Amino acid sequence: MRQKIDLSILLKKDLLLMKDEFFMDKLTNFRNDKYFKKLFLITTLASILFFILAVIRHYLLQSNAYDLGLFDQWIWLTSKNIPSYSTMTGLHMFADHGAWTLYIASLLYKFIPNINFLFITQSLSLCFTTIPLWLLCKKNNLSSKICFLITIFWLLQPVVFNVNLFDFHPEVWAMPLIPLYYYFEKNKNFLKSLLITFLILGTRDGLVLLIFGFGLEQILKKKFQRAFFLIAISIIWFLFLNNWIYPILNGDKGSVMALARYSKYGDSFIEILLTLFTNPFYVLKSINLLDSIFYLLILFLPAFVFWKKISFITLLSSFPLILSNILSESSSQRTLIHQYSLPVVLIIVVSVINGIANNKKEFFYNRRSFLWMIICWAALAKPLFFAGPYLGRLDLINPAREAFKEIPKNANVITTSYLVPHLSQRSFIKYPNNKDDMRLDLQKYNVLLLNPFDPGWDSTNELQKQYIQKAQENNWNCLELGNGLKLCKK
Repeated sequence: MRQKIDLSILLKKDLLLMKDEFFMDKLTNFRNDKYFKKLFLITTLASILFFILAVIRHYLLQSNAYDLGLFDQWIWLTSKNIPSYSTMTGLHMFADHGAWTLYIASLLYKFIPNINFLFITQSLSLCFTTIPLWLLCKKNNLSSKICFLITIFWLLQPVVFNVNLFDFHPEVWAMPLIPLYYYFEKNKNFLKSLLITFLILGTRDGLVLLIFGFGLEQILKKKFQRAFFLIAISIIWFLFLNNWIYPILNGDKGSVMALARYSKYGDSFIEILLTLFTNPFYVLKSINLLDSIFYLLILFLPAFVFWKKISFITLLSSFPLILSNILSESSSQRTLIHQYSLPVVLIIVVSVINGIANNKKEFFYNRRSFLWMIICWAALAKPLFFAGPYLGRLDLINPAREAFKEIPKNANVITTSYLVPHLSQRSFIKYPNNKDDMRLDLQKYNVLLLNPFDPGWDSTNELQKQYIQKAQENNWNCLELGNGLKLCKK
């Protein structure tokens, strides 16, 4: 009996040693792979560059209340154990988009309450998605040359560059997880992939469409049990948020906020679904055809060089997201500037990997592919904004910095939308966007920092003038700081 026990222990030790040796061999292979070394260096430099550019844009007063100021206030409030309700939207942090991963960020804010933390995590998430993509390529037995080409293909996606500059959105944290889902999806044990889907859902409620798409993909692969679990997870998570969490935390503002963008199809999720299935001709008529065709063109254009190699079974998982972007009343969902197309583009990259893996003999590495990626990046990315639109508030930087020094940390502040992210770590902050709120605002808030000559997003010159005039009538102390910026204190 004792010999049998000893034998089993020895077998377990041997298996562990084999696993360790396998892991060490893999690590050694990476260290010795010149293409992986190049990739790691490029990824690191890209992360640093992305972070610096995001900080510069913020310094140039081009960041905004929506969404950088929102997330910074939410995370800061949670880190201070203050109820996590935004004073700009009235929504609870978890009941905005069901992003429970923000609670992890709030724990880090307890030690580093700095908005740059959001920039750096965003830049790292976007750029270091190359590493799980490389692992996925290697799992498909692709050569290092092709692995390098495909991972650079991700970095040169215009939407990756643009989203890094467009304030902050927690769904970027899900980007490294998507190729990891596919990495483990090839295993017999599907549990790891299911766990990863839970992490993906924790960054934004809208990604239930992606998980639903994963389920459709499994149906085509005739893996019906996996499809059932994925589709069930996406539906249950959506219903949990929409029917329970959001109404509890947001009261009469409950339900998924994005549903408002589909109001022409119905006032509730059920009504929207019924319209889509029972009135397809109305749905088709409601689509802006030219706008949608252009959106699809710019979305798939960078992948043109890989078109014959794309796995359309993998690409199917992006269909629910693409459809939701096309049907949306918000044109921002059909651009490469905003975050809505980011997971779609990543699925395109993964579909290229899976497609090449199925046709290795037909694919050849060539420099023309790199040239095409660079041309598409130059045409669709927005680096030239730093030579034009982002320089529009240069003269306002110094007056704004002086004003920030004059505002106490515990002050309740009303300011323009582009100054909100510089002052958002406080219990009360908002920008003026509704005349009906003026009387209550001037009772609750004690600092105004406004610029009627440049009122910012979702505000007007007239409204800001009225706020300042009313404050002066109520004997607030107002100071002209230059370039139209006024600071008023109660």
